[in-house]
Amino acid sequence: MKILVIGALGQLGNEIRQMSSSSSHNFVFADVRGDGDEVHPLDIADEDSVMDFVSSDIDVIINCAAYNDVDGAETDEDTAFRINSRAVGILAEAALKTDALLIHFSSDYVFDGRANVPYTETDEPSPIGTYGRSKLAGENAIRQSGCRYMIFRTSWLYSQTGRNFFKTIANKCAESGSIKVVVDQTGTPTCAYDLAFLIMHIIENGMTDKTGLYHYSDEGTATWYDFAYAINSALGYTCRVEPCRSSEFPRKAGRPSYSVLDKKKVKETFGIEIPHWRESLEMFIMQYE
Repeated sequence: MKILVIGALGQLGNEIRQMSSSSSHNFVFADVRGDGDEVHPLDIADEDSVMDFVSSDIDVIINCAAYNDVDGAETDEDTAFRINSRAVGILAEAALKTDALLIHFSSDYVFDGRANVPYTETDEPSPIGTYGRSKLAGENAIRQSGCRYMIFRTSWLYSQTGRNFFKTIANKCAESGSIKVVVDQTGTPTCAYDLAFLIMHIIENGMTDKTGLYHYSDEGTATWYDFAYAINSALGYTCRVEPCRSSEFPRKAGRPSYSVLDKKKVKETFGIEIPHWRESLEMFIMQYE
């Protein structure tokens, strides 16, 4: 198969790019920046560029590109919707035109966080911020296009690439004697490697016919405080990590207080075991530079 990976320089795209080196399939990589060599420049919000780039011999389009600035989305709504919704609709139309499968990634932030049990794929979304609304709009654009798709909602993604909570906390703990982290928001940290591994598992095992909506994160639950405390401890820093309430650090965008995802469907459909977030964090830190 010929597989196009968009957003190849981001957290998830970079992991897929590294794993693809051992695949027998033909991978093509694109990103809005490009790198002048392996990764082609492509602006997915430019419909003409997308239609010119997505040729009829592409079997799978993996869209890892996204606008992920949750607070920034509140003051730059147009950009959030342009990348997370309208551009996704363009990719869906390109997939429909070429009969390609579109694999896309959404967010736990499509939920309002009022639940007290893990969210399933059949639960009604109700985002509380612009970012979540833009991600839900992207999901809807895919469904309405009529293309073949897999949508994976995920949460609290981290890697060695780009900006993420792990890197922010690691830097602060290395430089500070103490930090405060909110203890009243619960979800699940997800190592980008683990999600990329699932996507490669699907491709390498010929499971691209299992279309639909799925939830994927690592196993277990955590507050942001739990995650920060674990990062500090695993890195061997002496920083004191203290819990606080969200009200002590008001943000432009509201966050769901509970956004744990139920993974039963993805585990049963693709026959996978998902590692616990603490296990994945330990493995990640062994390779962290």
